[in-house]
Amino acid sequence: MFRLPLGDRTIMADVPRTGDSPLTPVTPSGGPRRWHPRGLLRGAPGAALIAAVTGALLGAGLTAWGSGSGPFARSAADWCGGTFADGDVERLFRGAGDVRQAELPLWEGQRSLVGPAGTCRLTTENWQVTVRVHRLDTEWTGEGRWANEFLAARLSPLGGGLLGMASDTRAWLAVPDGCEGRPGEGEGPTVVDISSGSGSPRDDVDVTDRAALARSVVRAVNGLLAGEDCAGRLADPVKGLPEPPEHQAEAPDALCGVKGLRLPGKREFDERRPLITRGAGPVRTCDRGESPRRPGLRLMTVGDPRLARVFDRLVRSSGAPVRHDRGRGVLRADLGAFQADCPTGPVVFLVAADDGDRAADIRAVFPGYVRAEAERVGCGTVRVTLPGPAASG
Repeated sequence: MFRLPLGDRTIMADVPRTGDSPLTPVTPSGGPRRWHPRGLLRGAPGAALIAAVTGALLGAGLTAWGSGSGPFARSAADWCGGTFADGDVERLFRGAGDVRQAELPLWEGQRSLVGPAGTCRLTTENWQVTVRVHRLDTEWTGEGRWANEFLAARLSPLGGGLLGMASDTRAWLAVPDGCEGRPGEGEGPTVVDISSGSGSPRDDVDVTDRAALARSVVRAVNGLLAGEDCAGRLADPVKGLPEPPEHQAEAPDALCGVKGLRLPGKREFDERRPLITRGAGPVRTCDRGESPRRPGLRLMTVGDPRLARVFDRLVRSSGAPVRHDRGRGVLRADLGAFQADCPTGPVVFLVAADDGDRAADIRAVFPGYVRAEAERVGCGTVRVTLPGPAASG
């Protein structure tokens, strides 16, 4: 597994501003209000959703198990409290397996005050699908497991103005804030995410499985909006998905496809060909390494300001500070991270290694990467100056 250093928490990032929402339109009945657990429990759609996509309490214990008399014998309305439509579960499990369900209810503790949280797991003997709803924060999301997995190069942007991505094993989507209200200080957006699979992902992205996850995560968010009595629903995203990423040939002076960027020293071979995000979206990631789960080097640009805010703590973490009059950052043996203040809002540029043995690579690549990507995303000229080697180690 690729590690963005410090911690292994799973929480998440920012929500679309009301004016940016692709809904048609999202309006709370009765005017603006703060989220409250009872709001999701109103009516059949709300009760169905709470049973369905309920969040970050993986260690709290399972409260309900269900199983049909055979594979997919149950009605779709029963699976995850009605989150999935007919055929969704069969597509997620590739049409085979005796599927069982485990759900965690809405947490009535402190986290319920900032948004919905809970989990639904569907399992067979060799497969598991986990659906969660939870809020990202600005403290741990950017350097924890969630960013490692859900911002990887295998994922493609959902498009259509949605803040979300999907691959054949992971999908996530931020809940539009027209109903729930803007996140408070130190909070990111509420997201629904789905993890699927039986082990390590395959080398190439399976477009059929990707479509199933993309469609399912949109259905889950639509269920949440229905539970909050919000008008408008998100459209099926599958037709707008770009071609899946493929491993690409790489010129020595165009690391990750960035012209003029190169690793130091002469290298007859380096990790296998990089995987680079395709399509316009909130994140562009390049993963280079031995396996999809453990890239040796990750270069990532987070261009959506709603998502970039979840890296606030990371760019101020321990290490040597990287200063610039238009931003802030940090340099370590395993990480270079910089958050620039751009016309559209904060944008994050990150170069990270899976351990501390690539400090020279990070120092060589990081300034040029920030400069090139800042130009590409419209931040203008951003030239960071690195501290001395001793200070950054």
